[in-house]
Amino acid sequence: MSEEWKGPFAVPLESQKEATELIAKLANVAKPGLVYAKPVTVGERTVIAASEISVSLGVGYGLGGPAGALPAAEDEEDVLRETQDTGTVLAGGGGGGGNASARPVAVVHISPEGVSVEPVFDVTKIFLAFFTMLLSIFAMGRQMRKKVQTR
Repeated sequence: MSEEWKGPFAVPLESQKEATELIAKLANVAKPGLVYAKPVTVGERTVIAASEISVSLGVGYGLGGPAGALPAAEDEEDVLRETQDTGTVLAGGGGGGGNASARPVAVVHISPEGVSVEPVFDVTKIFLAFFTMLLSIFAMGRQMRKKVQTR
């Protein structure tokens, strides 16, 4: 990555055009140059880290006013211009939220012996999946016992 991660962010959006531009910038995050790290070479061996990148975003913006007051214009700027000319009061607002995360998933080793890919195991994630499975089994067993006891 060329820029350093600075944590969660908030961007005030003045128009739908700005929201669309923000979505385009965030979609640019999931490009192959960020999935694969820069190769590190030591002697005849090269190592490349591969990551999983996930980006989610939701943005909404609306503009409205009294019934029939919104003119049929081509874009938002034309609507604002026409309503200012007629003295119509319009109200608008927007909001959004999003998340971006990355985690290492594999390491590619390149050497004179060949190429190998070794997965990166996240022990915490495996433990959480196992704990969730046990909790589900316990809950289902409890529900089954309740059904048998009521019959």
